[in-house]
Amino acid sequence: MKKAVIFDLDGTLTNTLKSLWKSTNMALATAGLPPHEIDSYKYFAGNGAKELIRKSLIADGDTELVHFDSVMEAYNRIFEEYCMYEVKPYDGIRELLKALKEKGLHLAVNSNKPQPRTVDVVEEIFGKDTFDLLVGQCEERRRKPAPDGVNYILEQLHLDKADVLYIGDTCTDMQTGKSAGVFTVGALWGFRDRQELVENHADAIIEKPLELLQYIDQ
Repeated sequence: MKKAVIFDLDGTLTNTLKSLWKSTNMALATAGLPPHEIDSYKYFAGNGAKELIRKSLIADGDTELVHFDSVMEAYNRIFEEYCMYEVKPYDGIRELLKALKEKGLHLAVNSNKPQPRTVDVVEEIFGKDTFDLLVGQCEERRRKPAPDGVNYILEQLHLDKADVLYIGDTCTDMQTGKSAGVFTVGALWGFRDRQELVENHADAIIEKPLELLQYIDQ
């Protein structure tokens, strides 16, 4: 039986798409650049704020990233205010977390969202007592798909790789889990599709959160 589940945040625990869309479009506007449709952000997001801005600028034709520094600064300022904009947990997530807690599992989050915003979102939506550890992007650790966040969680919770299940919704998450050597599950309710998860070697793919429970006893 697994002893812990590590969750990605954006697109796995919570639907944060509108907060990313709102904040990035507002940041682009400070440089006189046009906004993007919300679905574009399903593919811009997932690799941290710098990649989010880089992809958004390239899509606006700024292939030389002339506006990167100014838009990045604007985004950091704006996102601090709008990180909770219409953020909601996905259907079935609260029930899954409750079931996992009842089984006595450790729960952790590993996100490419900056550490302060990771804490803000998780504690606002799920409270302060649901998760044992919240790991966001910081200077001390490489961002996903590097295994640093997962390895840090394993160390802090005194767990072996075989004890852990990792779940996320993007190729970055599948690569993270595989690079860390843990059982990796793809979530189809998030930002990406089945093909991406299959191509990036998900050990299992589920359509609804509670389906994760079948892999806990393996």
